[in-house]
Amino acid sequence: MLADILDLLADPNGEPLEFSEKGLHAHGRTYPIADAGYAIFLLEDTSEETSQGDDPAMLHAREAFLSRGHFAPFVEEVSAAVHDAIDEAGIPEEDTPVICEIGAGTGYYLAHNLDEVYGAIGIGIDISSAAAEHLASCHPRVGAVVADARQRLPLHDGVVDALTVIFSPHNAAECARVLAPTGQLIVLLPEPGHLKELRQPLGIRDVEPGGVAEFREQAAEAGLVFAAEPRTIEFSMRLDRESIKAQIGMSPSARDIPEDELAERAAQLPPAMTVSAKASLLRFRKS
Repeated sequence: MLADILDLLADPNGEPLEFSEKGLHAHGRTYPIADAGYAIFLLEDTSEETSQGDDPAMLHAREAFLSRGHFAPFVEEVSAAVHDAIDEAGIPEEDTPVICEIGAGTGYYLAHNLDEVYGAIGIGIDISSAAAEHLASCHPRVGAVVADARQRLPLHDGVVDALTVIFSPHNAAECARVLAPTGQLIVLLPEPGHLKELRQPLGIRDVEPGGVAEFREQAAEAGLVFAAEPRTIEFSMRLDRESIKAQIGMSPSARDIPEDELAERAAQLPPAMTVSAKASLLRFRKS
C-alpha cells in the first residue's frame, strides 16, 4: 500500500520521495521500509525508547478493549464526523479522498473511517513500530508510517482531506499544513470525568483540565477555525475485570504502575463496574 500513497509522502525537508525495494529515497538519504510494509521516518534525535510509543503489550490491550465495542460511541461519532468532512469538501468523483490518522495505534478507528468513505485511501502515522505493524495490515487501503507527530509530518502540504487525532499527541501547526484547502481536522480529546470510577481505586493519572481549551488555542494560532460546533460525547460502559485490565493496559498508566501492583489493585475491584466515558469532539477547517 505504500506505493499507493507515495505521491503524498515527503521527506522532512518537504522533498518528494522515490520508491525502491530498499526504501524511500530523497537527497541521498534512505528511509527504510520494514518487512511488514511500513516506512520509517524517525529523525536522528528521536528514539522509541524516549518517544513513549505503544509497546506490543499496550497494543494487544488496546485491540482487546476496542474489539469488545466499549468505545463504540466514540468510534461512531468520529466516523460520522469524517464522513461529513469528506462530503463537505466537495471532492470530485474522479478524485480519491485521503484520510489520515495521527497516533493511529492499531488502526481500529482508521479502518472504520475508511469503511465509511467509499474509495478513500488511508495513512496511519504512529511513532511506534509495533503499532505500524498493526497499521500496515489493518485495512487494504491503508499505508503505514512511523513518524513523530511532534516533528514535521512526512507529508506534502495540503494533501489530506480528513485528518484525525484521537487521544493522541498532536501538533496543530503541522495538522494545518497537511490539510487540503477544503480539508478538516477531527480531534477527540478526553475530558475530566473520563474513567473517573477507576482512577482512585487503581491510582491512575487523571485527565488534566484545560486540554480542550489548550488545543483550541493552538488550532487558532495555526489558522484553523471551527468547522462545526464542539460536541461532548458522554456515556457509560459496563466493564468486567478483563476489560478494565485491558483499558488500563492500553493507557499511559501501564508505564506508571508496576504490572503486578496494578493487577493486585484490579483484583480488589468488583467483578463488573459501570464506568464513565467522556470526551470532546472538535472539527476544524482552514480559515
